[in-house]
Amino acid sequence: MKTLEMALVIQEAVILPGGRQEIRVVSPNQLLMVASVLKGDYRLALAASKSSSKSSGKSNSSPPCYSTATECEIIDFHQLDDDSLSVVIEGRQRVKILSAAQLRDGSWIARTLACQNWQDEPIGEKFEIISAALEQFYEVNPDLLELYNQVHLEDATWVSQRWLEVLPMYNKDKLQLVEQPNCHKTMAFVLQLLKSHVDA
Repeated sequence: MKTLEMALVIQEAVILPGGRQEIRVVSPNQLLMVASVLKGDYRLALAASKSSSKSSGKSNSSPPCYSTATECEIIDFHQLDDDSLSVVIEGRQRVKILSAAQLRDGSWIARTLACQNWQDEPIGEKFEIISAALEQFYEVNPDLLELYNQVHLEDATWVSQRWLEVLPMYNKDKLQLVEQPNCHKTMAFVLQLLKSHVDA
C-alpha cells in the first residue's frame, strides 16, 4: 500500500473523520506549515498528544503523540484580533504514523499509511438516546455546532465519533475505541455512560 508524507500537527484533542475543529496557529513555523499545506506541498495529519507525565527520553524520530492519526483538510481560515490565524479543519481519513522526523524549526513530518474508516450505519432504536444527547450537547455548545454545515444524527458512526472527540477521557482510552473495526463498542460505551449519568 502507498505511504504518504504529511505535515504532522500534535494537539491535546482527538479529531476523527467527519469532525471539525478550530485551531489557533501562533508560531511562525506553524504558519509556514499551514502555508505549505494550502499550497499542496504536504497533506495534513493531526495526532493526539501523549501524556507528558510518562515522557521517556524523546528522540527526533519519535513524536510525542499516538501513532493513530487523522488526515485533515483546511476548510476555512481567518485572522484573529491578535494577528494569530484561526484555521478550521475537517477530519477525512484515518491514518497510521509509520515514522516521523522533526525539522529544525520544531515541526514534524510523518510517513503515514491510510487505515479503514468506519462505515456509515443507521442508528438503532436502542441507541437513539445517544443521538438525542449529542443534539442537546450542541445546543449547550453552539460554537461547536457552528462549525458544521449539517449534522448527521441519524448515522451511528458520525454520532459516536463526535462523542469521542468531546468526552473528557484520556486520549489513550479514546484511541482504544477508535482502533476498533466499527463504532459498536463506542456506542455501547457512550450508552452506558449516559445511563449511569441518568441513574446517578
